[in-house]
Formats: sequence, C-alpha cells, structure tokens
Amino acid sequence: MFGKIRAWSQRHPKLVDSLWLAPLVGLCVMTAISYTSLGRAPIGLAGYLALSAALLVPLFWRGSHPRVVFAIVSLTSFFQWLAAVDAFPANAAVLVALYTVATRCAFRWALAAGLVSEFGIFLALVQWDTVSLSTFFGCTVFVVTIWLTGLYANTRHRYLEGLEERAERAERERDHQARMAAAAERARIARELHDVVAHNVSVIIVQADGAGFAIDSDPEQARKAVQAISRTGREALAEMRRMVGVLREDGPGAADYTPQPGLAQLEELVRGSGLPVDLRVTGAPQELPEGEQLAVYRLVQEALTNTLKHGGPGARALVEMEYGMHELVVRVTDDGRGAAAPRSPDGHGLLGMRERVSMYGGAVQAAPRPGGGFEVLARLPVAA
Repeated sequence: MFGKIRAWSQRHPKLVDSLWLAPLVGLCVMTAISYTSLGRAPIGLAGYLALSAALLVPLFWRGSHPRVVFAIVSLTSFFQWLAAVDAFPANAAVLVALYTVATRCAFRWALAAGLVSEFGIFLALVQWDTVSLSTFFGCTVFVVTIWLTGLYANTRHRYLEGLEERAERAERERDHQARMAAAAERARIARELHDVVAHNVSVIIVQADGAGFAIDSDPEQARKAVQAISRTGREALAEMRRMVGVLREDGPGAADYTPQPGLAQLEELVRGSGLPVDLRVTGAPQELPEGEQLAVYRLVQEALTNTLKHGGPGARALVEMEYGMHELVVRVTDDGRGAAAPRSPDGHGLLGMRERVSMYGGAVQAAPRPGGGFEVLARLPVAA
C-alpha cells in the first residue's frame, strides 16, 4: 500500500505539494479576519492577504527550485520586518522552505538556510518580543529540529537512491550473467549436436561403402545398408534443423566423432553418481533421436549433481522414466534438504535443463517438494 502511495505521489508532485500546503493556507484564511480586527495587521485585510500570498505562493515551486523559493520567502519576511508588520501564520513559509532546502540541497546550502533562519528569529524577537535567552533558545530548538529533520530526510533519500541504484545494477548484472550462461549453454549444446550429426554422417559413409561393395555379391545386404543410410540421414537432417539458430563457438580441441551418451548409458550414470539412486522405467520404450536422448541424459545428470551438492548427507534419489503415447516423462526426485538447501549464486543448471529440453518442444519444472526434498520434472514429446 505504501509503495502504491509513493508511486502515486511521484506521478503527481504538484498535487502532493498542494495537499501539504492546504492546512497552512487554510489557517491563514481563517485567521485573516481575527488578525485585522484585532489590529495586529495594520496593513488591512487586503494587505494581509497579499502578503500571505507573497509568502505562500512560491512554496508551490519549492520542489524544483528550493533555494530560489527560500530566498524569495526570506526576503519577503525581511521586508515585512523592515515595515514593522507583525508576524502572522504565513511566516511559517520560511520554515517550510528551510525544510525543503535541507531535504533537497547540499549540506552547505542547508547550513546557509539554517543560519539565515536563525538570524530571522533573532530579528523577530528584537522587534516583536522581549529578547531573552530562554525565548531565543526555545525558538532555536524549534528551528534546529526542523533543520535536522530535513537533513535526515535528505540522507535517507540519498541512501534509498543508492539502494535502488545498486539493486538495478545487480539486476542488470544478473540478466547479463543469465544471457552469458544461456549463450555458453547453447554453444555447448551446439557442439554436442555437432558430434551427434557427425556420428550419423560417419555411419552413412560406412553404410554407403558397405552397400557399394555388397551390391553385386549380396544384394539383400546392400538393400539393408541403403535403408540404414536413409534412416540415419533423416535423423541427421532432423538434428541439423534443430541446430538452426543455436550459436556455436568452436572448441580448441579437434573434432571427436564418438557418439554422445544416451538412454543406454543411464544405468551406468546412476551407478556412478556417488549416491543411492533407483532407476524405474515404465511403459513401452521407444526409439528416440540421439539428440533427444542426450538431452534426457544431461537432464538426469544435472539433477543428480544437484542432489549430490545440495541434498545433504544421506540423501537418496529416484529416477523415473515413463513412456507414453505422445510424450516421455522424466522425473528425478530426492529426499534431501529441498527448500532448506543453500542456493548457489553462480549456478545455471536449471537454465541449461530448460535450454536443452525446449529445443525438442518440451518443458522442465524444478521446485522443492512439499514433504521435503527436491523434484525435477521434464516432459518431452515423442516424435512419430
């Protein structure tokens, strides 16, 4: 609620200034007749209202020109003192302008405004009251209190501005780090997909050579080789299409045509994860493209790594794979610390999971479990 009020006040500064000055303006209007009828304003009702307007109207611009407004109000009060006109409620404009200068200007200007106000208090007591140390001290305490309150508001405002600036800078740095992590992950995915496609091309070359040698002596074997070439070429073409738009940076090492791990290596991954893990596969297993198998493998690998890092001692994990008619559901759960686990400030594992799975039209959800532990759930469509 306070945030909405602050945002509204920032959008309507003139209206807020008018609301703040409304009580002082109302007091001046209500006391006009009493001041003139008692003879405390020898300049008459018209002069009283004119002098009040000269003191109060500049305050509406105190937000944009605090020093100019303070100078105008102070000079008007000084001329009022020279004319031997008694003080009245509109002279409180000097204190309002003093608070504004202390709130919005540098300390040297705030100090100068405070000294001018103190000098005005002294002049007022000399002409309009009997000067005594106690009276001057009481007025000084009142003025200094307003001055210190303005300085505190100024310091608080600058402190909040610094916090907002640091928060915006941290947000920009976080977004920059996220973009860098996404670019690095895309580059890694592109390299791995390149290996998959290169492997498929190698298979095509081998099958084509075999078909060329067997076309005369063993036509049936040559026919099977040509079918394998067709199937492998389609898979390679599908992987190449998924690579479009993925930025890639060449690694320093030479090209390696060894195929990347897939679903066949999941059991080996589970055994070598370093923590107790159960693997459950339900449904009729379907043959997936090598790139999609690699995405599932990396997702399970990252989820088990997070369990190992953040699950705590004695944590167990469960990897479930459910083959459906149109999608493959991969669920990795553990009984570790869950929401109580400390978060790594530079971790981008979840970002990498989403990048991989989204390439194949899937989605990933990762969150602490209500009963404790953590869950990573991924759904990938099964291509026809």
